[in-house]
Amino acid sequence: MNTKFDELLDFPCDFTFRVMGVASETLPDEIISVIQKHAPGDYSPEIKPSSKGNYWSISVCVVVTSKHHVETLYKSLSDIEKVRYVL
Repeated sequence: MNTKFDELLDFPCDFTFRVMGVASETLPDEIISVIQKHAPGDYSPEIKPSSKGNYWSISVCVVVTSKHHVETLYKSLSDIEKVRYVL
C-alpha cells in the first residue's frame, strides 16, 4: 500500500477501524480475532446495523504503532469473507 499514514499520524496512537460487512452474529468475533493477531488487547466493538439490517458497521479503536501496522490491519480485515469495506 502506498499511504501517507506516517505523515499524518504520530505513532503510537489510537486508530479507529470501521469495518462494514454482511450482518452475521460471527462477524464481530472474526474482526476481533484478526485484530488480536496484530494488536493484542481488550476490545469493545461498536455495532451499528444498516437501515434494512442486511449489513453491519463495526467500529473498533486500536493502538497502532506504525504505518506498516495500520496497513497490515487494513489488509487483514479486508480479507475476512463477510467484510465489504474497511474504512
